Amino acid sequence: MIPSEPLLSPNDAHVLSTLFNPESPPSTTVKVDPSLPPLPHLTTDELSALQSATRAAIAPLAVPQPAKPAIAAAIAALTALITAHPTYAPAYTNRAQAARLAIDDAQLFAPAHAAELEAILADLARAVELATPLPSGSAVSPAQANLLATAHAHRAYLYLRGSKAAAAAVSGSGLLETGPVGLRGLSRERLEEMASMEFEAAGRFGDRLAREMAVRTNPYAKMCGAIVRGALREEQEG
Repeated sequence: MIPSEPLLSPNDAHVLSTLFNPESPPSTTVKVDPSLPPLPHLTTDELSALQSATRAAIAPLAVPQPAKPAIAAAIAALTALITAHPTYAPAYTNRAQAARLAIDDAQLFAPAHAAELEAILADLARAVELATPLPSGSAVSPAQANLLATAHAHRAYLYLRGSKAAAAAVSGSGLLETGPVGLRGLSRERLEEMASMEFEAAGRFGDRLAREMAVRTNPYAKMCGAIVRGALREEQEG
């Protein structure tokens, strides 16, 4: 007997389902346990004091267009916090966000900002390293989940900007020619794939918008989507 519907692999079925309903839960999510300590490496008393110091450092940035001196002061305060408490992960994500405020998005991958962007990515990597549970896949606290979602989504955005910079390469090579040394030479497709993986990671920690972006930037999902749209178009025209 010939099946009335095409047989799809579990992965194909999941991708197609997500394409039509990107808000659907991802196939694997990290368990969030409110009973866990907010952040590893820190006692409750330490965390409370560090949170107060962080709020004071970034408060001047809570305006539509913070001035460059205010950004520099916030970065300096967060750097001092990191020096004194190197395992406090939120200081790294906040410093990365503050540093990015000092650079126009369109100029992120300009040669003049390569060192700053390298430092931003290093801060995000350190935050992820400090906050990721061991073993991988273990439950996390709500604070951990929020921090990891933020760090992964920020890194995804930077990779996505990198893919656009590669596409606009002056030489027409389609490779990233500027920016951090570790990313130079990567293709637009590879950077977009890296962005998709980071969005997916952010989605696993509860970022709903990142889940949708993971599908939109996933090369395999794009291919499936193109096939489905083509089939639907043929069906309508036929």
